[in-house]
Amino acid sequence: MEEMTAPPEAADGNNTGEEADKTAAPAPTVTSQKLGRLPMSRVKALMKSDPDVSLASQEAVFIISKAAELFIETIAKDAYVYAVRGKRKTLQRKDLDNAIDAVDEFAFLEGTLD
Repeated sequence: MEEMTAPPEAADGNNTGEEADKTAAPAPTVTSQKLGRLPMSRVKALMKSDPDVSLASQEAVFIISKAAELFIETIAKDAYVYAVRGKRKTLQRKDLDNAIDAVDEFAFLEGTLD
């Protein structure tokens, strides 16, 4: 694939829409973007620490990693609501406790932060 470079600006500074389209950079591809925020090796190590798991495919590790990211994002957003109510920008443990108590989906976490 050819690398596109932008031509120098016109002397009068006027670019038509057609010229701008020709010089636009190509859209980034999925392969150039990082798909996950959690380190896959760490997720795989955590998965393999379970005695029932002997092998974990890359696809399984990716799915577990994505699920963990979404879980963390959800509980952090819910806890942030309580931090804002307390006129703070920093999450504290009591914010997580409040989110766990308030949201039924987090009931399985009750008592785990003790």
